[in-house]
Amino acid sequence: MRTQALDAWQSALRGWRRRDSMALLVLLIYGLIAAATQLGWQIGGQGPDPVWAAAQERGTLRVAVEFGYYPFSWLRNGEPSGYDIDLARAVAQELGLRAEFVPSNLDSIYDDLSTHKADIAASALPYAPEQGWRAGFSTFYFNAGLVLVVPQGAKIAGVEGLAGRRLGVALGTDADTYARQLAAAHPGVAVRSGYDTPAAAFADLRRGQLDAVIADNAAALIDLGHTPGLQTVGPALTLEPYAIAMPSEAYQVRDAVNRALENLRQEGFFERNGAAWFVQAPPRPANDRQ
Repeated sequence: MRTQALDAWQSALRGWRRRDSMALLVLLIYGLIAAATQLGWQIGGQGPDPVWAAAQERGTLRVAVEFGYYPFSWLRNGEPSGYDIDLARAVAQELGLRAEFVPSNLDSIYDDLSTHKADIAASALPYAPEQGWRAGFSTFYFNAGLVLVVPQGAKIAGVEGLAGRRLGVALGTDADTYARQLAAAHPGVAVRSGYDTPAAAFADLRRGQLDAVIADNAAALIDLGHTPGLQTVGPALTLEPYAIAMPSEAYQVRDAVNRALENLRQEGFFERNGAAWFVQAPPRPANDRQ
């Protein structure tokens, strides 16, 4: 079952990789034009990348991270740990640098990049084109969008098969909003949203009290990776890609990070990292914020 969960994740990863390239292209064009307008650069050439030069001189890649978001980034015995932490270290190694982690939060992480307190941000960071005036983004490395989860062997192949079914979601989440919109368009869907967490909905799904659950991909991977009996069906319902961010002027950093991510894909890093954090690691350590 754990292998099936990771196979499903990798299939989704391949499916949206082409779409992220087009989105990134639009963002890069916008960034170049904005830089040319504000700084008087010529489109035909770029100046040196000060972020890349400083990182090479220090020998470190400063990575802004918001800790406390298990399994992507948290502190274990005071040390940075998690999916994004291992990814940042692997990227830094590909660049011939050592990762140095800078505590941040989602309210200030782009400020930390634009003021050069950090060189990149790797913190379960959704692609945010509205930040394109001050940040660049790598290719996407994880889709945190919504997925449909059903019992193994269930005759539900996608949301079109939910008519007359009991659909569970965690209250107040994106899955809750999606399910209510789905039910409005298809009145036969019975939404059960009295769950505090996706894990509680998954538990009722295993007990036969629900027919399906919609949840974010990370929550689904963690649950399916630790307890058999459920499976994801159909493609991801929504796209919420995670990317590595860097200052808008750091074009050499961006290019180097993208090369590193592609090398890591070719080497099977993402399969290993997914297995480590969605299957082998505990679902939720008691001290994930310590």
